[in-house]
Amino acid sequence: MNKHTCLVFFCLFSSLTVTISDERFPVNLKLFVFGDSYADTGNWPKSYGGSWQEPYGITFPGTPSGRFSDGRVLTDYIAGILGTKSPITYGGWKSGEKKSIRYGMNFAYGGTGVFNTLVNQPNMTTQINYFQQLIQQKQDLLHASSIAILSLAGNDYATYFTSNHTLKDLSGLTKSVISQLVSNLKRIHELGVRKIGITTMEPLGCLPQFTVFKSYQKCSNTENSIAEFHNQVLVESVRKLNNESDGKSLFVILDLYKAFLIALNLRQNLSTGNSKLEMLLKPCCQGVSKEYSCGNVEKDTKILKYSVCGNPNDSFFWDMIHPSQRGWHAVSSSLRSSLLQLL
Repeated sequence: MNKHTCLVFFCLFSSLTVTISDERFPVNLKLFVFGDSYADTGNWPKSYGGSWQEPYGITFPGTPSGRFSDGRVLTDYIAGILGTKSPITYGGWKSGEKKSIRYGMNFAYGGTGVFNTLVNQPNMTTQINYFQQLIQQKQDLLHASSIAILSLAGNDYATYFTSNHTLKDLSGLTKSVISQLVSNLKRIHELGVRKIGITTMEPLGCLPQFTVFKSYQKCSNTENSIAEFHNQVLVESVRKLNNESDGKSLFVILDLYKAFLIALNLRQNLSTGNSKLEMLLKPCCQGVSKEYSCGNVEKDTKILKYSVCGNPNDSFFWDMIHPSQRGWHAVSSSLRSSLLQLL
């Protein structure tokens, strides 16, 4: 790919390097992760398939690893920026994987939310319960350089609309979600975590599941407005929380919404009528028809019911909801300055 054909977000963020010897990086930093598929690095049981099936993981590590992408996800890049390694998954640790917890632990489960969602996996409160139990088991688990990340990607809202709710009652849901999130932030801090980063919601209307209705040429303003309202309430609540903490920035906003837009460079592409916009908003892996999704295989014939683009590195999105490894690379680069505030 030469400089003339390079997609904007690849050109802007062609490298992501971390100098671990930098004095800003705490020694033996531990990272504790809570959230959904944007942060999950393999907590779902392998028997459930999905992210444990091909073609997930084809870029990294080469086989399915439980990540909802062709490779690395947000957690992996956050760990790198903070000068540490991706922590072991809670599911892996519980199943007896002989991996060290020296880098912390990941409690995130794909498809989950602040409250119960459409998947039968632990919501954020239950994830924090697991964390508390771990602290009780291992008294030396936490230290001064422990950091937590909370990632929310809209599953509470997806569940809400699946239950035939309307936009009219949406503000009530948002306030409920944010109120519980604030309680979660306080609880994690009281358990002994020094600083906590929390993501805003990504521009929902730019996900392929919505742009497909516009031939992958345009984001949906309706879904984006939902994310914007959520983010506005979240930012105000976190600001108030920090003010209550004697002005200390114990809680740091990680603006996924802005990071996605920067990586996609939508404003420039839309204003110039860039023909490559479809490549940005179209997923690399998708079902052969609307009845199927990435990874689906016909049970009896084993015929693949999905297609994969020629090179995942050419796509910002991997499937209808999740960025590709290259997409997360670009997004995390935009979050770097905010992440360094956690150190």
